[in-house]
Amino acid sequence: MKLACFDPGRRFMGRLSHECDLLEEFEQLCRKEGIRCAVFTAIGALTRATLGFYQQEQKRYHTIELDFPLEIASLSGNISIKDGKIMAHAHAVLSDENGRSWAGHLFPNSTIFAGEFFLQELVGEAWERRFDPQTGLYLW
Repeated sequence: MKLACFDPGRRFMGRLSHECDLLEEFEQLCRKEGIRCAVFTAIGALTRATLGFYQQEQKRYHTIELDFPLEIASLSGNISIKDGKIMAHAHAVLSDENGRSWAGHLFPNSTIFAGEFFLQELVGEAWERRFDPQTGLYLW
């Protein structure tokens, strides 16, 4: 286990911009506010999304494109550094109008219809993601 203790920093609550990429919204906010480490949650709706399931043996993501309106039943994520840049990493549970649900790693090009968020800045040394050959993932 890797563990660090952070002090709580600023707390932000806001509305996500219509027709913007969800992950990019969080990355832009953090660049603007100088945030290098944070956790966030969101609720709302998307017009489309790309989710992934990590195939552990093959060390790659299997993605699914959901190109229709979706409700965000749950979304949580974090902000860290990868290749010297702010990176938003999130997982989501999404549902359609019939209650069917999809869950997984949220990829870019997941477009906001409407959304609200809470972001907690974490003060301390920001964690940087590096390639982990054992898992094939970029981890802290």
